[in-house]
Amino acid sequence: MYSNSVILIAVEDPVLRNAMIAELKGNGFSILEASNGVSALDEARSNVDADLAIIDASFADISGPDLCRSLRTFSYLPILYLSHGLNLNQKLDAYAAGADDILEVPYQKDVFLSKIDSLLRRYLVYRGKIIEFHGIQIDHEKRIITKNGNLLDLTDLELNILEYMFTQRGKVVSIQDIYENVWGEKFFSQSSNTVMVHILNLRKKLEDDTSHPRIIRTVWGKGYKLCV
Repeated sequence: MYSNSVILIAVEDPVLRNAMIAELKGNGFSILEASNGVSALDEARSNVDADLAIIDASFADISGPDLCRSLRTFSYLPILYLSHGLNLNQKLDAYAAGADDILEVPYQKDVFLSKIDSLLRRYLVYRGKIIEFHGIQIDHEKRIITKNGNLLDLTDLELNILEYMFTQRGKVVSIQDIYENVWGEKFFSQSSNTVMVHILNLRKKLEDDTSHPRIIRTVWGKGYKLCV
């Protein structure tokens, strides 16, 4: 799950809204909430870092499709649209208005969380906010890295090395390239040991088996390659 993401819940029914809030907070998400269309638009405009919106099919002050259309005038965040027994044409209207997926209410918790996970994956990876490979996730903006959902304790330099190597993924990068691009200093022969020590530490944190690395591979006589 993309915990630490910010989700706007725009749901009129307080029982349903509070149930969703409790479920999402329990899974590590940050929540913005709105009980009507006006407050939903205000929250979305005021919180540009929101990552996903859950939109009800109708409110007293605005219809669900109209709210989606209004959101789409200034935001591309994914929208999970709630269906309380909507017919096919109503669902098609929701998609045409900007909804990305539809959740039937009442819902199963695993379906609810799976839809959120799928929408966030497409959105965050597409925007470049999240990098994913080999079960590793790098959040550029929050400077957070996890492996299989577990937080990794990387130093700033280790994270900078990994991010630089990702920009060169699939290519062999020399020790000199790494040093000059990450440290931002002129490379000297003694700088090699500095880079090698940091690569070793990175492998200890990233690899399942440091004796047979799959992520950062050594290309003898040339440098290292990030395999993604």
